[in-house]
Amino acid sequence: MEYKKRIVDELLDLKLEAFGAALIKGPKGCGKTTSAKQKAKSFVEFQDEDVRDNLLAVAETAPKKLLIGERPRLFDEWQDAPKLWGTIRKDIDDTGLNGQYILTGSSSRDVETAHTGTLRISQLQMYPMSLFESEESNGAVSLKALFDDPDGFDGCESPLSIDDLIFAICRGGWPRALLNGTPRARLEIAKDLFRQTYSVDISNIDRVKRNPRWAQAIIQSYSRNICTLAGIGTIIADVRANYDVSEQTVYEYIRALEKLFIIEDVDAWCPAIRSKSSIRSSKKRNMIDPSIAVAALGMSPDYFNTDFKTLGFLFESLCIRDLKIYSAALDGMMSYYRDRYGLEADGVLHLNDGRYALLEFKLGTKEIEKGAEHLLEIERLINEYNKTEKQCVLRPPDLKIVITASQYGYRRPDGVFVIPIGSLKN
Repeated sequence: MEYKKRIVDELLDLKLEAFGAALIKGPKGCGKTTSAKQKAKSFVEFQDEDVRDNLLAVAETAPKKLLIGERPRLFDEWQDAPKLWGTIRKDIDDTGLNGQYILTGSSSRDVETAHTGTLRISQLQMYPMSLFESEESNGAVSLKALFDDPDGFDGCESPLSIDDLIFAICRGGWPRALLNGTPRARLEIAKDLFRQTYSVDISNIDRVKRNPRWAQAIIQSYSRNICTLAGIGTIIADVRANYDVSEQTVYEYIRALEKLFIIEDVDAWCPAIRSKSSIRSSKKRNMIDPSIAVAALGMSPDYFNTDFKTLGFLFESLCIRDLKIYSAALDGMMSYYRDRYGLEADGVLHLNDGRYALLEFKLGTKEIEKGAEHLLEIERLINEYNKTEKQCVLRPPDLKIVITASQYGYRRPDGVFVIPIGSLKN
């Protein structure tokens, strides 16, 4: 099967140009090893049962011997041989060369190392595939081009129907799913990942035995509250409705799920537009991929024929996943804004040069007007704030975008862009 280019490919090139080694992190099944092999000139795979015992013996007694080979040299599942970390770190110090090693490993196992690898081994996070990487978005609208030349946008058309998007949400961005030939086989990948997470990985991550039923209940509660500001008390009450679990235990399970890259909340953007006390600073609940939530709740594409409210939250999760991938390519990050008066921006995409875009995610055309009103009101409040504030002037938004599941993209007379998620790329 031909390799589908990933946005992380160029980020890995940069890491290898700047550092001695790169460690690719991310959830199981997102394609870490496959992408790393595109760059590596030699590799060691500790999961190859034909040579595993021999490799582990060498790694334990003489790990430096495993460094022999063409560079960059890839070590897949490096956690099985933890002495490699220090050996690689010392080799980078000794040679002073960049681009020597790539490390990948299953996020289902956490390893303590004697040294952090700072300035030698740089870490890079990988996500499941965005719609552009899976070749479902036509990429007609580049976020970078939109920031650099907003007046150059002259509309777009998405190839994705609402049914296409529903299936993409349920299937997820897992490369293995795209290789499967039938729709039901494609949907099975996220279901299996969910089962594996609560039954096996939740205990393997740090070798702490955990109750699979409790883990399942926590993931399901998170899924019910996806893309909301539900407090941890809501999650705890949800789980306690069926199980006698302590608050501390729920916190510990959530931390383990974060280490597994299953849970990945969205941070708040907290500018003092009105007052610091009025801004909601709690995290927005989210998963690394919406398909995990769909699997946890036992839903199928047909379910969403009658439940557009739940679909709206899952669509937002899909958009956040893709925008995290796209923003990483622009050296950016994602957050959200909401104040206690109910004014919100579902997303805020920040670039490292200070530019940013206010975002709303709306399923249908009827919701576009409300989304645009939110974005324009935030811009108005920023402008009002700047009239009186002299010390800490806030930059007005560079872009205001309503991202939709609809077919057509355009620029409204008020300056708000309406862009289908099926037309976006980095």
